[in-house]
Amino acid sequence: MVAQRGDAYALLGPLNSSSAQVEFESASVPPHLAAGVEALQNAGIHCLAGRWLVEGRPLAVLIDLSELRKQIPALRKTYQKQYSLLSDPSDALTGDALAFGQGVKTFLSGVEAALKDTQLIAHFHEWQAATSLPTLADQNPKIRTIFTTHATLLGRYMAGDMARAHEKLDAIDPAAQAEAYGISFQHGVECLAAQHSTVFSTVSSTTARECTALLGRTPDVLLPNGINVKRFEVIHEFQGLHQDNKNRLHEFSRGYFFPSYDFDLDQTLYMVNSGRFEYRNKGMDLCLDALSELNQRLKHTCSTRTVVFFLITNRPVRSMSVGSLQYRSMFQELQSIAKSVASEVEQDLIGELAAGRMADLNTLITEPTRLRLRRALHAWKREWLPPIVTHDLIDDASDPVLEKLRQLNLINLEEDRVKVVYHPQFVDSTNPLLGMEYEDLIRGCHLGVFPSAYEPWGYTPLECLAMGVPAVTSNLAGFGTFATNLKNNTEKHGLYVVDRDQRMYHEAVEQLTDQLYSFTNLSRRERVAQRNRAENLSQAFDWKHLIAHYEKAQEMALQEDGL
Repeated sequence: MVAQRGDAYALLGPLNSSSAQVEFESASVPPHLAAGVEALQNAGIHCLAGRWLVEGRPLAVLIDLSELRKQIPALRKTYQKQYSLLSDPSDALTGDALAFGQGVKTFLSGVEAALKDTQLIAHFHEWQAATSLPTLADQNPKIRTIFTTHATLLGRYMAGDMARAHEKLDAIDPAAQAEAYGISFQHGVECLAAQHSTVFSTVSSTTARECTALLGRTPDVLLPNGINVKRFEVIHEFQGLHQDNKNRLHEFSRGYFFPSYDFDLDQTLYMVNSGRFEYRNKGMDLCLDALSELNQRLKHTCSTRTVVFFLITNRPVRSMSVGSLQYRSMFQELQSIAKSVASEVEQDLIGELAAGRMADLNTLITEPTRLRLRRALHAWKREWLPPIVTHDLIDDASDPVLEKLRQLNLINLEEDRVKVVYHPQFVDSTNPLLGMEYEDLIRGCHLGVFPSAYEPWGYTPLECLAMGVPAVTSNLAGFGTFATNLKNNTEKHGLYVVDRDQRMYHEAVEQLTDQLYSFTNLSRRERVAQRNRAENLSQAFDWKHLIAHYEKAQEMALQEDGL
């Protein structure tokens, strides 16, 4: 956007002092923004003006809500009088949204007055930022507005509460449903913003259906989410990075599974599902049911393939389990012993070979080292199964993932071809078990599996593609629908799309099972080719291409009648 508009583009948001200290730099701003800052100051509202320290370094103004919060009771009453929307006095989020809206209105009025004949476009993202939009539309018609909902709030609630919510959109009373969930005010603000904006938009055709049914207006334009491909770009190195990080996952497998039993790591594929914990919305239930079917199919066909599936999310835990840490520690001890032995025999082995003799390695290992090896191997072996969860969950008995795994008997039996590692904490390099950044873990995997039941867009499969990792999505995810419309035969490009729109759950399970089984049967050469095509497909989602949709929205807003 900065490349497109330069300093004619600026961001407006609430001030968070702690993050602003490291993410924001005070700087002079153009006269029109300075006029907005002055309008805030004249109203007794503190703000910071400068640049956001991200790529492009866009201009930004951060509004301090401290003084504005004193007006929240009056703002609640005014909003109720104007729009018949009553907000909960104890709800800090709605209060801050109203306070921010008041600051936005003051700032934009100052900017608009300074611009004179230059048109001003204000783009609001989500209802929390848009409480002032209806008033601006009425009082400042020269300010053209764009409102983008990335997912309707009511749609999110419905998706988390009822199965196949997308099929029930036309059969519900949105206002009554919002009242039942206790979100009448938030839903009302979202409706007002959608109906009063010059241009109304959302991120995908999936969410557009939601908007039409729940907000009472069909979006004028879609603004699909892009990524900065450069962030993931490692020119010609992604195959090497995959190999390096896959070897780190092999190390994890040796430490996690091999004390109980071993399997052929050359025949092992790593798959992953990750994201915030929305068991049904994120398709975790579908993943586990399909993995169970895949396990049976691989056993029935006597496949030599092993699948290790990571499910990474964030759940309340007490700590990492003692057993998990012990296995990691013991494996590190084995590595230390192996290096010690290698160092011990190296010189003697070289001497024997130089003398033209075939060395007997047993004679080169000293008795103390032999004893150390025996003790380590004795401590290494265990008589119980590798755990399916890496942490001690606070609510182990009723955790949906564990309930499902136990129901399916997917508990890492030796004969199972599918092994599960449920990691209920997000990963980073400080993690004592995996010791990897999230991106490194993804690069080491062979397939990302994200068959969502509700996903307005869905970044995780797109990020996989950008790192050269094939992925599964669904046509209930905005990204999945967009990609399907963009490319024919997406599977050729490393993107598998599960049809979850008008199909029964068991049919989706069967289709995902087929896709996973097909993937396990690919040769190494075929997987490498698919990784190349996956990375190429991600290029289509770079912001340098998708910015065109934002340009279209701006052009629509600037037309004389707004549309």
